[in-house]
Amino acid sequence: MSFLVDPPRAEGLQLLTQWCSIRHWSWLWIIAGIVTFGSAWLRIGRDGWGFIAALIPPAVWATAYTSAALSGEYSRGGFVAIWYLTSHVGVILWAATVPEHSVPPAPRRARKGKAPS
Repeated sequence: MSFLVDPPRAEGLQLLTQWCSIRHWSWLWIIAGIVTFGSAWLRIGRDGWGFIAALIPPAVWATAYTSAALSGEYSRGGFVAIWYLTSHVGVILWAATVPEHSVPPAPRRARKGKAPS
């Protein structure tokens, strides 16, 4: 959201800013965040789109910084790309592999006159 309100300098993001401004790219983060948040409330096994949505913005940013580092436009881009790939993409990929356990349904009360099964 901060990219929308107060966009930072676009050093190393020339690959992105050649298409549109950082303010426009902030919508990628916002929409991905909304999809990810919404997916968190889905039943176990149906939240895959949330993980995919969460991966897209940091992967795009890592690609832009890698491109800037390789082209020589932004020498620190390689370090920033590694940071995005480890602290964002890596953690999201790890979280996607953690097994989830569903909570069993609450036990039903026995009806009067019937033995519990």
